[in-house]
Amino acid sequence: MQGQAQQQAYDRGITIFSPDGRLYQVEYAREAVKRGTASIGVRTPEGVVLAADKRSRSPLMEPTSVEKIHKADDHIGIASAGHVADARQLIDFARRQSQVNRLRYGEPIGIETLTKEVTDHIQQYTQVGGARPFGVALLIGGVENGTPRLYETDPSGTPYEWKAVSIGADRGDHQEHLEENFRDDLTLDEGIELALEAIGSTSDEGTAPDGVDVATVSAESKRFVELSNDEIEDYLEANDLLATEDDDEQSDE
Repeated sequence: MQGQAQQQAYDRGITIFSPDGRLYQVEYAREAVKRGTASIGVRTPEGVVLAADKRSRSPLMEPTSVEKIHKADDHIGIASAGHVADARQLIDFARRQSQVNRLRYGEPIGIETLTKEVTDHIQQYTQVGGARPFGVALLIGGVENGTPRLYETDPSGTPYEWKAVSIGADRGDHQEHLEENFRDDLTLDEGIELALEAIGSTSDEGTAPDGVDVATVSAESKRFVELSNDEIEDYLEANDLLATEDDDEQSDE
């Protein structure tokens, strides 16, 4: 009983390390990320692709109300996995930091700089009593000095830079697909196709255009652009990933 009580103490205290050097609340926050629908980022020489699975739980839900990809600045997009409310708080923080940088220095904020400011903010919530960690991971992608950059944030406050990465549910399967099919010379269109293929790799029913969000930041334009449902449908159809009407009827039954 005494051992269980000690375990619970480490379990509840965010500022207390366990004897084996673990912060249990941070690990639980990572589990919350795994429960969220997947988001995928792909970096190519021509720009960054962000794609997110946003399949709704009910046919009565408006697909446009499910927000997984956000514009942080003209040249930066952010995708999330985990608690949506936590993601919105961090994205609002990132937007404020982007605007502060423009006002203070008269130039767009760097992708690495913004990521580290966000992760510094996340880290504070692993070290202060009376607050819990953010139960969300983010993919921050954009163009910095003409170079595409893609970062992942972790609930511990650690940033990672990637060529291609998945966060959220089925991360292992998505990451395996990315590792097998990623090439350093991918075009932006091929990056979109790879991201959609990775999302569809864990579903036998195909992907509906309104069940996925896709956005790009082109190295040429340095602009965040969200793809329309019609554009997404064209990519899905071209790669045999589009959900058929028969699949939709079976999923409704």
